[in-house]
Amino acid sequence: LQLVESGGGLVQPGGSLRLSCVASGLTIDLYGVGWFRQAPGKEREGVSCIGNSGEITYYRDSVEGRFTISRDNAKNTVYLQMNNLKPEDTAVYYCAAEFNPGHRTVWLQDLSPRDYDYWGQGTQVIVSS
Repeated sequence: LQLVESGGGLVQPGGSLRLSCVASGLTIDLYGVGWFRQAPGKEREGVSCIGNSGEITYYRDSVEGRFTISRDNAKNTVYLQMNNLKPEDTAVYYCAAEFNPGHRTVWLQDLSPRDYDYWGQGTQVIVSS
């Protein structure tokens, strides 16, 4: 089972990036998926998450209205579109998946790293002028 993130990079404030998370070794429509980030010296924090079929999404307050999570289960891929990026968005971004065959959604709203068993290696996002 493997999750591979891509799409990070250096962008100016106000710019956009789209992160991708491609899953292999699993059928992603059985999993809830989240995006998390970790800045130097800080704890990992939840950014956004999405239900198995995309039926529900959650965002942390600081990214609401700027970031959009989506998924294409046919491609085993989850995306995070990030617009109007700010310097405080600088971090390593990780995608994570949790087996969720019952399509439960209540646990997603916590955006807690502890709820996810499978993690990618991360992709660096730097927002700077």
